Order: sequence, then C-alpha cells, then structure tokens
Amino acid sequence: MKMGMACSLAGLGVLTLALASAASSQPSTCCFTNPGYAGTCEVARAKRDTCASVLAYLNNPMSSGKNYCNSTAIRGGWELATCEAPPPKEP
Repeated sequence: MKMGMACSLAGLGVLTLALASAASSQPSTCCFTNPGYAGTCEVARAKRDTCASVLAYLNNPMSSGKNYCNSTAIRGGWELATCEAPPPKEP
C-alpha cells in the first residue's frame, strides 16, 4: 500500500513539473484576431494562463471579468494569431 502511494505521489510530481514546463515554454504574449475587432489583440499572459486558456475565455459567451483585448465584449470568432514584432525604429 505504501509503495502504491509513493508511486502515485511521484507521478503527481512529474505531472506538476510537466505542466509547469509547458506553461513556461509558452510565449509571454499571445495574439488574437477577430473580424469584429480592429487590429490584433495582444495579451500579456499571467503565469497561470496559457494562450489556449485566453482563447477559450474570449470565445466563451458567458465569460466576463477579465481585461483582455481592451475589455472587449466580443465573444466568439477569436483565433490565435502570430504576434508581429514592431518595426525597428529608424536612427
């Protein structure tokens, strides 16, 4: 019984590390587009957010309370986009 519990706890630790690694490998900024939104929405994600979780929030008609995309009320139709680097400043 103790061996099974130790294996379960070890497995839980590996899962936790894998999830933390996946979140840290995500870009710190996620970009989204929507036909009803002018331009590209750029979101600086929080540590516990992923681009997928922000996208799910934006596409959920019942979501509210977060300030993504200038606190837009547009729900549905959002797609993940490539974040474009700003053009270099001319000297």
